[in-house]
Amino acid sequence: MILLHCSVSSFMSMKTTRSSHNEQLLCPTKLCCCGRRHLIEAAAATALLPLNPSTSTAAADSTTMLNKVHPPRPDWYEEFYASVMNKTMKSYEAEIAGYKSQLFGNYLKGKAEKVLEIGIGTGPNLNYYANDTHVQVFGVDPNKKMEKYAQAAAVAAGLPPANFKFVQAVGEAIPLSDASVDAVVGTLVLCSVKDVDMTLQEVRRVLKPGGIYLFVEHVAAKDGTSLKFWQSVLDPLQQIVADGCHLTREIGKNISEAGFSGVDLSMALLSNASLISPHVYGIACK
Repeated sequence: MILLHCSVSSFMSMKTTRSSHNEQLLCPTKLCCCGRRHLIEAAAATALLPLNPSTSTAAADSTTMLNKVHPPRPDWYEEFYASVMNKTMKSYEAEIAGYKSQLFGNYLKGKAEKVLEIGIGTGPNLNYYANDTHVQVFGVDPNKKMEKYAQAAAVAAGLPPANFKFVQAVGEAIPLSDASVDAVVGTLVLCSVKDVDMTLQEVRRVLKPGGIYLFVEHVAAKDGTSLKFWQSVLDPLQQIVADGCHLTREIGKNISEAGFSGVDLSMALLSNASLISPHVYGIACK
C-alpha cells in the first residue's frame, strides 16, 4: 500500500490549453492551490532556440559525457544488471502502479506526441502512456543492454516499433535538439545520475515551451529519523551495488530550484520499499 501524504485526486481538475500557434500546451495554466506542498517558481524558464541535433552542444558531447559519467562496463555486467532490473522491480511497480496510472493518464496519455524518457531502463512506464499510434518515444539510458527489454515493453504497450527509439546516452547530455519534445518522463533516475542539476537543465532544454516534466523519485528520509541514519550508513554501498544509486539526495529541492515556471510536488511513502520508501512525485512546467 502506498501511503500518500497528499492526495493526487486534484490532478484530475487540471486542464490543458493551446498556444496561439495551435501547439498543445501540456502544462496546466494554473497549478492547483490545495494543501499539498507546492514549490512554484516565480520566473519562467528561458526558451532556447531549436538546433539541429548534429550541431547541438549536448549532442556533440553526448558520447564524451557518456564515457565520462558511465565508463564502459563489461557486457556481462551490463546484461546482468539489465536482467536483474527486469526481474526484481515487479513488486515495486505493483505498489506504485495506482499513482503512475493517475499521473500519466491525466497529463501525458493522448496529450503528447513526442515524449522523452530519461533512464528508461527496461521500460516499465511505457504501458502507461505509449499505447498510442500517434506518440513518438525516445528512450535514453546509458546501459545499451536495456534496449531489448525496453523495445519489448514498447511492443507490449502497443507502440508501433517505428515510433520507439532507444538512445544510449546519459541525462547530463541528451542528444536531442532544443525545444524538441512535448514531455519528459523520469522515474527513479535522478538518484543515479552524476549531476542532478545538469540533468534537470537538459530536461528544460529539450522541452518545448509549455512542455511538462513528470517525475517519480526516491529521496532522503527526514533528518533525525532512523531511516535517514541507515540511508546515510548504507549510501556508499548502495552506490556500488546499485549502479550509482544514492539514498540521501534531496531531489525535490533540486527540481524546485531548477528554473521551471511551476512545480507541483507531493510526497509519498511506500510501505514495501525499505531504504527507498520516501518518494517525491509530480509535474514541472517549462
